[in-house]
Amino acid sequence: MGREAVVSHEADLPEEIESEEALDELLTRPRAALVELMKGVTGPLVVLGAGGKMGPHVSVMARRAAEAAGKRLEVIAVSRFGDRRARAWLEERGVRTVGADLLEAGAERKLPEASHAVFLVGQKFGTAADPGRTWAVNTLAPSRALERYAGRPFVALSTGNVYPLVPRGSGGSREEDAVALSAEYGASAVARERVVECHSRRDGTPAAVIRLNYSVELRYGVVVDIGRRVLGGEPVDATTGYLNCIWQGDACDMILRALGHAASPPCILNLTGPETLSVRALAERLGALLGRAVRIEGHEAETALLSNPARAVELLGPPPTPVDRVLRWTARWLERGGRLLDQPTHFEVRDGRY
Repeated sequence: MGREAVVSHEADLPEEIESEEALDELLTRPRAALVELMKGVTGPLVVLGAGGKMGPHVSVMARRAAEAAGKRLEVIAVSRFGDRRARAWLEERGVRTVGADLLEAGAERKLPEASHAVFLVGQKFGTAADPGRTWAVNTLAPSRALERYAGRPFVALSTGNVYPLVPRGSGGSREEDAVALSAEYGASAVARERVVECHSRRDGTPAAVIRLNYSVELRYGVVVDIGRRVLGGEPVDATTGYLNCIWQGDACDMILRALGHAASPPCILNLTGPETLSVRALAERLGALLGRAVRIEGHEAETALLSNPARAVELLGPPPTPVDRVLRWTARWLERGGRLLDQPTHFEVRDGRY
């Protein structure tokens, strides 16, 4: 199936990830279903917001899947590219880059042509200090992108933060459940979804809205946040005692494959792991792997931010990377002093203020 390695099942996963190069290779390694999808993408495929934490991996995974499918598909990464290293990293891996700021008037006229678009632009942290910018990023930017790519399959990344906290034994919020408008970030994320819906209905643009929580890899995420505290002998706050998460490689794969389910009005999918995970249990497992005593503070609240991904699992299959494998990778990474992004998730926040 071309020159690219393709993940097919758990046996293809390494026991340990020893370097950032190996980590990025795994995070961008395509699976057979994505390779098959890419056979029908005429291109170019544009990834907007490609300079963030997920964008580089989504872009390179798409490029690798196309190569494995034997396609000469151009993948174009669009971003402000505040981090020049991300831009160089993409170009070294065969992805063309375009610098653009979607908050600039007329920015949509500068965007490249595309047959399909994946939209990853968004702002969460810093909302409490500058809510106006968060609302602008989360509404004006998708509107301008959808003007440019009207009628083309369009996947827009959203967040599980659109939901209220729900009882820990509920199985999580479903796509048809009521959204929450009590905090600036969650409300602006709902507004972003409404913008996508408006353009999709008006222009007939097939779209998919992906409500993600939480994507994890070895340099950042809720597992790293908990693991760092355990390794450092710091207490782990268990008040927000339950969560969902998904390995970032699985999330990138499913975001791209959602292009095959874009519709008008938009298809909405919760994207996360199907297990309701206990923060206490995660800390204890990481403590065992790291050989550290675990200090727990707080008592588990009756509610948490939880999503039910049954619809995504039905359409795209279950995320194949087991949580315990991620825990083992993370523990070893932390022990070895692997590079971290120092971007905490603040999963403990219960009032939606970031």
